Amino acid sequence: MTDTKTRILDTALRLFNRHGERNVTTNHIAGELGISPGNLYYHYRNKTAIVAALFDRYQAHLRTLLTVPAGPLTWEDKMRYFEGILESMWEGRFLHRDLAHFLHQDPALREHYKAFVEDSLARGLEIYRRLRDSGLIEADDEELRALLVNTWVLAASWSGFTHGLNPDIADDETLDRRLLRQGIYQIICLEAPFLRGEALRHLDAMKREYRLDETALDRLFGAAGRVRPE
Repeated sequence: MTDTKTRILDTALRLFNRHGERNVTTNHIAGELGISPGNLYYHYRNKTAIVAALFDRYQAHLRTLLTVPAGPLTWEDKMRYFEGILESMWEGRFLHRDLAHFLHQDPALREHYKAFVEDSLARGLEIYRRLRDSGLIEADDEELRALLVNTWVLAASWSGFTHGLNPDIADDETLDRRLLRQGIYQIICLEAPFLRGEALRHLDAMKREYRLDETALDRLFGAAGRVRPE
């Protein structure tokens, strides 16, 4: 990939994440880069091609994350997966916010996304099985599959959920990232009934690491309808 192509993708990602893909044009991206629209079109024929390239980069990152190291897994490995999921949610938040729109708009992207989900779920199931083999989770295969699907749906939809409740969150990137951390807290709560051994002993510490304070939750839900953390 040329330097210009990398700069186009980096700039588009930053603008999409901050303003939303629908509010950013190729002229905006070119202007931010200080290049002509024609130069941009030389590398990417339209905005759909930029979104597709960003998705390819996103899925490559997540596939690298969803690898299983040799030997038994530990509580620290679980934390590493949580941090990796958080980072992927943050880097690809514009995709998560408006995923249905992208999949309906681009049939080719939809097919790639289906294959990506299938591969990611297979990798995730292997991770859960290794966590079970390491004594950190107790669940049969059916329960693991259900837990995995619930975790995937939560991680993929959390950014869209938070921005649907409060679209102004995008203007405060610090709060935006903190709210994504609450998404990891929700995943931890999904896993909690199945945790055993070292993972169960560290459950409270994991919750404290990702749980939001009430001020941030007020911004999300509103003081009257706040869902209080445990």
